[in-house]
Amino acid sequence: MSSTRDDDVSTSVLDVVPVIPVVVIERVADAVPLAKALVAGGLPAIELTLRTPVAVDAIRAIADEVPDIVVGAGTITTPDQAAKAAEAGASFLVSPGATPSLLAAMSHTGLPCLPGTATVSEVMTVLETGITEMKFFPAEASGGIAYLKSLASPLPQVRFCPTGGITVESAPHYLALSNVGCVGGSWLTPPDAVAAGDWARIESLAREAAALRP
Repeated sequence: MSSTRDDDVSTSVLDVVPVIPVVVIERVADAVPLAKALVAGGLPAIELTLRTPVAVDAIRAIADEVPDIVVGAGTITTPDQAAKAAEAGASFLVSPGATPSLLAAMSHTGLPCLPGTATVSEVMTVLETGITEMKFFPAEASGGIAYLKSLASPLPQVRFCPTGGITVESAPHYLALSNVGCVGGSWLTPPDAVAAGDWARIESLAREAAALRP
């Protein structure tokens, strides 16, 4: 999966940061300062989940006002969400699963995507579309590190962003795997810190996560 910030730079999102913050925004006004705090902490990428009514507007605000961050749309579960996220300015799309119609819709946007997979058959189905970088979700509940290790030999061409139940303590163990490019983590933006506008705390958590690459 590649994400382009300008005409001359094309980089896989899996290589931009060791941890992609998985973020839920309840108020559009929080979107830009939160994104700026992540950038200041050394994490210039964000997955903003479409779990609230303001999510698409929050993506638009970040895309318009924080050019230093790669903003992705997460929890894409319908073709309509894929289209709306692309229109709002998302640079990449992330889904929890990968049905044929959803894969087609995400591909139709022209944006890079991380389709969600949890089984060998799902990984192979996504591979058949030409995509080699995927989300592994829910990571801990689906077998975690041991499961991903077992996929490396039969499917060496696939790289994953494991997400779901990962912590600052377990993240380095995932990042040490040959088939993991980055992890997704929700611990970087605690709801209480976002609600309080404690951007200094989020910047500090981002800085800690940015140093996790082994």
